[in-house]
Amino acid sequence: MGRRSIDLTLAILASALGFALSWPFWRDFEYWAESRAMWWIYFVVGFVLAVYVFMVCIGCVRMLFLHDSIMRQRAAKTNSAPNTTNSK
Repeated sequence: MGRRSIDLTLAILASALGFALSWPFWRDFEYWAESRAMWWIYFVVGFVLAVYVFMVCIGCVRMLFLHDSIMRQRAAKTNSAPNTTNSK
């Protein structure tokens, strides 16, 4: 449970940073829609999608490291196992 909350916190922080870097919103609503409501809908949906993408990315990176550690453990077991084949 703790790991997921850390992932969610990192995803929210990264998404908030992306939100803060949004140029059109801070420049008098020039580019997309004229109404503030449409801009808020646009940024709320974008923020939720950004959190989801960061959560998936963090999960994938964690899975890659997990697979790497499993492969290293298997290689260590294979290399440290005694050779039991009889050679004549």
